[in-house]
Amino acid sequence: MELTTFSILLTGFVLGLRHAIDADHLAAVSTIVAEKKSLWTASLVGGLWGVGHTISLLAVGTLVVLFKLQISVANEVKLEAIVGGMLILLGLNALRKLFTAERIHAHTHEHGEREHVHIHMHRKEESAADSHHRFTLRSVVIGMVHGLAGSAALMLLVVPTISSPLVALLYILIFGIGSIGGMMVMSILIGLPLHFTADRFTMVNKGIRLFAGLFSLGLGTFIVYEKLLP
Repeated sequence: MELTTFSILLTGFVLGLRHAIDADHLAAVSTIVAEKKSLWTASLVGGLWGVGHTISLLAVGTLVVLFKLQISVANEVKLEAIVGGMLILLGLNALRKLFTAERIHAHTHEHGEREHVHIHMHRKEESAADSHHRFTLRSVVIGMVHGLAGSAALMLLVVPTISSPLVALLYILIFGIGSIGGMMVMSILIGLPLHFTADRFTMVNKGIRLFAGLFSLGLGTFIVYEKLLP
């Protein structure tokens, strides 16, 4: 029994690692990672996404495992469509930030009796506290939405095959931990080219950010079309 339980939980961890590399997950996280230069921050984005994802899975899993609630196919489709809509918004936001990253200012200077106007451009900046709060909240919320959408498929896998409610909930938790680790690694991999091109190769950096925004927008549009249109 112990070996069987261990095997079940190990399978959950491995599947959690694999789950992190789903295209819609990477598309969403990449739009946030693309804004950051630090690899530590990139890994934190992935970890926070995983935390939000696990919170939703555990919440839904508790209702399903302990109270035998069912997630209908219609609700599953709606949740997946919501993920598609979220990806569209994230993609549009990433593109907006890319194309409005520079701010033009006019400054007036006086030289004796003559007045000169100098126009120059610099990057918009926000305080470290505001930036940290925004990406933290976004990462967790995005993970929670993904967790809700993915809970139906996970419950179909867990509930019929695991007789013990405790083991079923442990499976979901271990699955979530695997997804946290997997997404942290993937976020670092996504962040590597952004980190090394941020200052020296700005055009390449902008190209990567452009791709991240377009990928999220395109995938989100495809998901919404697939789920809501006949």
